[in-house]
Amino acid sequence: MSIIIKDAAGIAAMREACRLASEVLDAITPHIRPGITTLEIDRLAAQHMQQQGTRSATIGYQPPGYPPYPGHVCTSVNHVVCHGIPNERPLKKGDVLNVDVTVIKDGWFGDTSRMFELGECSVAARRLSRLTYEAMWLGIMQVRPGARLGDIGHVIQKFAEGHGLSVVREYCGHGVGQSFHEDPQVLHYGKAGTGEELEPGMIFTIEPMINLGRHDVKSLGDGWTVVTKDHSLSAQWEHSVLVTPTGYEVLTLSAGSPPPPDFVKA
Repeated sequence: MSIIIKDAAGIAAMREACRLASEVLDAITPHIRPGITTLEIDRLAAQHMQQQGTRSATIGYQPPGYPPYPGHVCTSVNHVVCHGIPNERPLKKGDVLNVDVTVIKDGWFGDTSRMFELGECSVAARRLSRLTYEAMWLGIMQVRPGARLGDIGHVIQKFAEGHGLSVVREYCGHGVGQSFHEDPQVLHYGKAGTGEELEPGMIFTIEPMINLGRHDVKSLGDGWTVVTKDHSLSAQWEHSVLVTPTGYEVLTLSAGSPPPPDFVKA
C-alpha cells in the first residue's frame, strides 16, 4: 500500500477543492424537490462547477472494464446504492436521493455526498438516512494519528448492525488528492486495531453505504448503477477527512453543510 502523505501546500489545495465540492451541493439543495429530474440536478451542478472554476471528475470517467460515466454527478434514488446515472424520470414525494459530487480544482480532487429527502418520506427512510449520517460521523471521530483504519470500519459496522441495518461490503472509502482514488481503501466494516496506522497528512473519504435490508448488491446493465438485491432502501453520506497532528479535520464542509450530530459537538 502506497499512501500519499500531503504536505502543507497539498493540504491547502485539498481544503479548497473539498469546500468547492460541498458548495456544489449547497447550490443544488434549494432545487431538490418533487418533480425535478436527476438530469436537471446534474445540469445545475455542472452550471455551478463552471461558475466556481472547477470541473467534474465523473463525466467521462472510465476505469478499466467500465463504459465512460455520463454524468457530472452521481444521483442514487431509493434502492440505488451508488453510481446512479442522472435521467429524465421526475423525482416524486417520498423519494430519498444521494447526490455524490467530485470536483477537480487545479489538479486536486474534492469528494463528498449528501442525502436528500423529497417531501414527506417514510419513517424508515428518514431513520435510515439519519443513522447513516451518524455512522459516518462515528467513523470520522476515530480518525487520529496512531489509530488504525479498522477502527473506522468497526465502529460503523457495530453501530449500523446494532440498529438492524446492514453495511455494503463491495464499495469503500478511499484516499483522495491529485488522483480520484488513491490508497488507502477505507472499509466500513471490520475489526478494530487492524489495518494501516493513520498518520498526519493522510486524506481519505469516509462514505458508508447502509441498507435497510440485506447488504447484498448487484450491478445493472448500464455498467454503473448498483442496487440492493432485495430492493430495500439504501443511504450514503460522504466526507473527505484529513488526519491532523491531534485528530481530524473534515475538509468537505461549507456554509450549507448539515450540522454534525449532537454527540460530535459534545
